[in-house]
Amino acid sequence: MEKPNNPVGRGRWKLLAVLAVCAAPLLASYFTYYVVKPKGGATNYGALIDPRAYPIPAMASTTLDGKPAKLEDFKGKWIMLKVGPSDCTQACQDQLFAMRQLRTMQGKEMERIERVWLITDNQPLETMLLRVNDGTRMLRAPAAAVDHWLPLEPGVADRASDHVYLIDPLGNLMMRFPAGAVSSDIEKVKRVHKDIAKLLKASAIG
Repeated sequence: MEKPNNPVGRGRWKLLAVLAVCAAPLLASYFTYYVVKPKGGATNYGALIDPRAYPIPAMASTTLDGKPAKLEDFKGKWIMLKVGPSDCTQACQDQLFAMRQLRTMQGKEMERIERVWLITDNQPLETMLLRVNDGTRMLRAPAAAVDHWLPLEPGVADRASDHVYLIDPLGNLMMRFPAGAVSSDIEKVKRVHKDIAKLLKASAIG
Protein backbone atom coordinates (compact mmCIF):
# COMPACT_ATOMS: atom_id res chain seq x y z
CA MET A 1 0.00 0.00 0.00
CA GLU A 2 1.46 3.38 -1.00
CA LYS A 3 2.10 5.92 1.73
CA PRO A 4 0.07 9.12 1.43
CA ASN A 5 1.93 12.14 0.20
CA ASN A 6 3.08 14.57 2.87
CA PRO A 7 2.27 18.13 1.69
CA VAL A 8 4.13 19.66 4.65
CA GLY A 9 7.30 17.74 3.78
CA ARG A 10 7.03 18.67 0.10
CA GLY A 11 6.57 22.33 1.01
CA ARG A 12 9.63 22.29 3.25
CA TRP A 13 11.78 20.80 0.49
CA LYS A 14 10.52 23.38 -1.99
CA LEU A 15 11.40 26.19 0.43
CA LEU A 16 14.89 24.79 0.96
CA ALA A 17 15.36 24.51 -2.80
CA VAL A 18 14.35 28.16 -3.30
CA LEU A 19 16.74 29.30 -0.55
CA ALA A 20 19.56 27.27 -2.09
CA VAL A 21 18.98 28.85 -5.50
CA CYS A 22 18.95 32.36 -3.99
CA ALA A 23 22.12 31.78 -1.98
CA ALA A 24 24.04 29.98 -4.74
CA PRO A 25 25.35 33.11 -6.54
CA LEU A 26 26.75 34.59 -3.34
CA LEU A 27 28.28 31.30 -2.22
CA ALA A 28 29.84 30.93 -5.64
CA SER A 29 31.35 34.40 -5.44
CA TYR A 30 32.85 33.65 -2.02
CA PHE A 31 34.27 30.37 -3.34
CA THR A 32 35.79 32.13 -6.32
CA TYR A 33 37.21 34.93 -4.20
CA TYR A 34 38.56 33.00 -1.24
CA VAL A 35 39.18 29.44 -2.45
CA VAL A 36 40.10 29.71 -6.13
CA LYS A 37 43.04 32.03 -5.52
CA PRO A 38 44.50 34.04 -8.41
CA LYS A 39 47.79 32.89 -9.86
CA GLY A 40 50.83 34.33 -8.19
CA GLY A 41 49.52 33.80 -4.65
CA ALA A 42 47.68 37.13 -4.40
CA THR A 43 45.27 37.37 -1.46
CA ASN A 44 42.59 39.72 -0.26
CA TYR A 45 43.52 42.85 1.70
CA GLY A 46 40.44 42.83 3.92
CA ALA A 47 39.93 40.16 6.59
CA LEU A 48 37.14 37.68 5.98
CA ILE A 49 34.50 37.52 8.75
CA ASP A 50 32.32 34.50 9.48
CA PRO A 51 28.83 36.10 9.28
CA ARG A 52 27.33 33.33 11.41
CA ALA A 53 29.32 34.63 14.38
CA TYR A 54 28.34 38.29 13.83
CA PRO A 55 24.71 38.60 12.69
CA ILE A 56 23.40 42.15 12.56
CA PRO A 57 21.85 42.74 16.01
CA ALA A 58 18.74 44.67 16.95
CA MET A 59 20.21 48.10 17.71
CA ALA A 60 17.19 50.43 17.88
CA SER A 61 18.87 52.50 15.18
CA THR A 62 17.23 55.61 13.73
CA THR A 63 17.65 58.22 11.04
CA LEU A 64 19.07 61.61 12.04
CA ASP A 65 15.53 62.89 12.59
CA GLY A 66 14.68 60.02 14.91
CA LYS A 67 12.69 57.72 12.61
CA PRO A 68 13.31 53.96 12.99
CA ALA A 69 15.76 52.66 10.38
CA LYS A 70 17.90 49.54 10.14
CA LEU A 71 20.90 48.29 8.21
CA GLU A 72 18.59 45.57 6.90
CA ASP A 73 16.73 48.31 5.01
CA PHE A 74 19.66 48.33 2.56
CA LYS A 75 19.52 44.63 1.75
CA GLY A 76 20.18 43.98 -1.91
CA LYS A 77 23.16 46.35 -1.93
CA TRP A 78 26.78 46.00 -0.81
CA ILE A 79 27.31 48.22 2.24
CA MET A 80 30.53 49.99 3.15
CA LEU A 81 30.04 50.57 6.87
CA LYS A 82 31.88 52.97 9.14
CA VAL A 83 31.01 53.70 12.76
CA GLY A 84 31.93 56.38 15.26
CA PRO A 85 30.77 59.45 17.16
CA SER A 86 29.37 62.64 15.65
CA ASP A 87 32.57 64.50 16.61
CA CYS A 88 34.16 63.60 13.29
CA THR A 89 37.93 64.04 13.55
CA GLN A 90 40.24 64.37 10.54
CA ALA A 91 40.64 60.57 10.41
CA CYS A 92 36.85 60.21 10.38
CA GLN A 93 36.51 62.78 7.59
CA ASP A 94 39.22 60.99 5.61
CA GLN A 95 37.26 57.73 5.98
CA LEU A 96 34.07 59.31 4.69
CA PHE A 97 35.87 60.91 1.75
CA ALA A 98 37.67 57.67 0.87
CA MET A 99 34.38 55.73 1.01
CA ARG A 100 32.91 58.16 -1.49
CA GLN A 101 35.94 57.79 -3.73
CA LEU A 102 35.87 53.97 -3.46
CA ARG A 103 32.26 53.92 -4.61
CA THR A 104 33.02 56.23 -7.54
CA MET A 105 36.05 54.13 -8.52
CA GLN A 106 33.75 51.18 -9.23
CA GLY A 107 32.46 52.96 -12.33
CA LYS A 108 29.24 51.47 -13.69
CA GLU A 109 29.08 49.12 -10.68
CA MET A 110 28.89 51.97 -8.17
CA GLU A 111 25.09 51.81 -7.92
CA ARG A 112 25.46 48.40 -6.26
CA ILE A 113 27.10 50.02 -3.23
CA GLU A 114 25.70 52.01 -0.31
CA ARG A 115 27.82 54.01 2.16
CA VAL A 116 26.53 53.92 5.74
CA TRP A 117 27.79 55.74 8.82
CA LEU A 118 26.50 54.42 12.15
CA ILE A 119 26.77 57.41 14.47
CA THR A 120 27.24 56.25 18.03
CA ASP A 121 25.88 59.24 19.97
CA ASN A 122 23.02 61.74 19.82
CA GLN A 123 25.00 64.93 19.33
CA PRO A 124 24.19 67.15 16.32
CA LEU A 125 26.35 66.98 13.22
CA GLU A 126 28.03 70.00 11.69
CA THR A 127 26.12 71.38 8.70
CA MET A 128 29.24 71.38 6.52
CA LEU A 129 29.88 67.71 7.34
CA LEU A 130 26.36 66.87 6.20
CA ARG A 131 26.77 68.81 2.96
CA VAL A 132 30.14 67.34 2.09
CA ASN A 133 28.90 63.80 2.70
CA ASP A 134 25.59 64.05 0.92
CA GLY A 135 24.72 60.55 -0.29
CA THR A 136 26.17 58.80 2.76
CA ARG A 137 23.40 57.10 4.71
CA MET A 138 23.62 58.26 8.33
CA LEU A 139 21.97 56.31 11.12
CA ARG A 140 22.27 56.66 14.88
CA ALA A 141 22.86 53.52 16.94
CA PRO A 142 23.91 52.93 20.58
CA ALA A 143 27.69 52.74 20.95
CA ALA A 144 27.50 49.71 23.26
CA ALA A 145 25.50 47.68 20.72
CA VAL A 146 27.83 48.62 17.86
CA ASP A 147 31.00 47.85 19.82
CA HIS A 148 29.60 44.52 21.00
CA TRP A 149 28.76 43.52 17.43
CA LEU A 150 31.72 44.47 15.27
CA PRO A 151 34.84 42.26 15.48
CA LEU A 152 38.25 43.88 15.89
CA GLU A 153 41.65 42.74 14.72
CA PRO A 154 43.03 40.15 17.18
CA GLY A 155 46.02 41.29 19.23
CA VAL A 156 45.75 44.93 18.15
CA ALA A 157 44.65 47.87 20.30
CA ASP A 158 42.13 49.21 17.81
CA ARG A 159 38.52 50.38 17.82
CA ALA A 160 35.62 49.65 15.50
CA SER A 161 35.82 53.28 14.31
CA ASP A 162 39.34 52.58 12.98
CA HIS A 163 37.95 50.16 10.40
CA VAL A 164 35.51 50.11 7.51
CA TYR A 165 33.43 46.94 7.22
CA LEU A 166 31.65 45.34 4.27
CA ILE A 167 28.16 43.84 4.37
CA ASP A 168 26.97 41.71 1.46
CA PRO A 169 23.59 42.06 -0.31
CA LEU A 170 22.05 39.31 1.86
CA GLY A 171 22.83 41.28 5.01
CA ASN A 172 25.93 39.33 6.09
CA LEU A 173 28.85 41.11 7.74
CA MET A 174 31.66 39.54 5.73
CA MET A 175 34.81 41.68 5.64
CA ARG A 176 36.83 44.08 7.80
CA PHE A 177 39.44 46.32 6.22
CA PRO A 178 42.60 47.04 8.23
CA ALA A 179 42.70 50.05 10.55
CA GLY A 180 43.63 53.11 8.51
CA ALA A 181 43.11 51.35 5.18
CA VAL A 182 40.18 53.56 4.17
CA SER A 183 41.96 56.88 4.60
CA SER A 184 43.96 59.53 2.77
CA ASP A 185 46.60 56.93 1.89
CA ILE A 186 45.95 56.36 -1.82
CA GLU A 187 47.96 53.13 -2.00
CA LYS A 188 45.87 51.55 0.77
CA VAL A 189 42.66 52.81 -0.84
CA LYS A 190 43.70 51.16 -4.11
CA ARG A 191 44.05 47.83 -2.30
CA VAL A 192 40.58 48.22 -0.77
CA HIS A 193 39.20 49.11 -4.21
CA LYS A 194 40.72 45.95 -5.65
CA ASP A 195 38.99 43.79 -3.01
CA ILE A 196 35.60 45.39 -3.62
CA ALA A 197 35.96 45.23 -7.40
CA LYS A 198 36.76 41.51 -7.25
CA LEU A 199 33.73 40.81 -5.07
CA LEU A 200 31.40 42.78 -7.34
CA LYS A 201 32.75 40.93 -10.37
CA ALA A 202 32.38 37.52 -8.73
CA SER A 203 28.90 38.15 -7.33
CA ALA A 204 25.75 37.73 -9.39
CA ILE A 205 23.58 39.51 -6.82
CA GLY A 206 23.50 42.98 -5.35
